[in-house]
Amino acid sequence: MKIAVCVKYVPDATGNRHFQHDKTVDRVGVDGLLSELDEYAVEQALQIKEKAGSPDDVEVTVLCVGPEQAIDAVRKALQMGADNGVHVQDDAIAGSDAIATSLVLAKAVQWGGGADGGGMPYDLVMCGMASTDGAMSVMPAMLAERLSLPQLTLASKIETQGVQVRIQRDGDVATQVVVGEMPLVVSVTDQSGEARYPSFKGIMAAKKKPVEILALSDIGVDADDVGLSAAWTVVEETTARPPREAGEIVKDEEGSGASALAAFLATQKFI
Repeated sequence: MKIAVCVKYVPDATGNRHFQHDKTVDRVGVDGLLSELDEYAVEQALQIKEKAGSPDDVEVTVLCVGPEQAIDAVRKALQMGADNGVHVQDDAIAGSDAIATSLVLAKAVQWGGGADGGGMPYDLVMCGMASTDGAMSVMPAMLAERLSLPQLTLASKIETQGVQVRIQRDGDVATQVVVGEMPLVVSVTDQSGEARYPSFKGIMAAKKKPVEILALSDIGVDADDVGLSAAWTVVEETTARPPREAGEIVKDEEGSGASALAAFLATQKFI
């Protein structure tokens, strides 16, 4: 079995995130990391590998589209235990929206079937439920459409038996069990189980694992079909978050602190 896990390199939520002059998110001048929600997809792929009769029978490949720094997201997944990586890096990709990104990812998936991308080399294509920066949650469906594959989405539990994949989907009022046959696209929620931390052994082993660096021309994507100029959606206006104001210190003089706190909570409509 071959599994492809699509991951995203996102700006660190604890860092100073901002837009560039063209109103695209700065992904180069800020610290970034593997999207936390994609870690769950990597984890579930690794669990499928570990539960197989022989782990050598399952190969986990990590696919990422992004700038040069995005290789860090691939490395993190390799440190967790993935076998190899594919990083599509091209200056023309900057500013791409979800539609263009899904095109590049789909072509990267198909590239694994040969230089002409003529085959479907993976039994499973796995994704997180959304990215932690865009939070659009549309990539699994777009990939399934472009690859002409069925999709099982929002899985909190995944089981495989032969070519059959069974997932559990937890809703607000009910739990569904959905079954499909490979090849297919699966998206994983953050309820599927905590992702593992890379061990020292895994970190050292990742240094020897192969990572293929591809340009758009390698996977058969025209530069005119991606980037900001080809985007179907654009950001028209941004407003910087105002600086945090100094807090108010209330001294508890003669037992008045509780009343002052209650009054503050009431004005903020917390109570």
